[in-house]
Amino acid sequence: MNDVFKALADPTRREILRELRGGQRSAGELAELFPLTKSTLSGHFAVLRAADLVQTEKRGTTVLYRLNTTVFQDVLTNLLGLFGEPEAAPDPKEARP
Repeated sequence: MNDVFKALADPTRREILRELRGGQRSAGELAELFPLTKSTLSGHFAVLRAADLVQTEKRGTTVLYRLNTTVFQDVLTNLLGLFGEPEAAPDPKEARP
């Protein structure tokens, strides 16, 4: 989970994820959208892959990226669990004999 939050902390990585909402994109297509060097963008992709937020597929010399929606569902479930209903404290009157 820490890898996911680390990945989401960076605005460039969040923008990459936004772009992937529309479907898979090649690394080259994504690179055209950002004024970054290839090595910097590659580093962002590595962080996203480490967090399992994106999946990759290699077709010849092209690398395709797509969202891993399963991880997003897990993250949302965990976050909602943090802010869900607290368990009710036992009623002290019921504890008396």
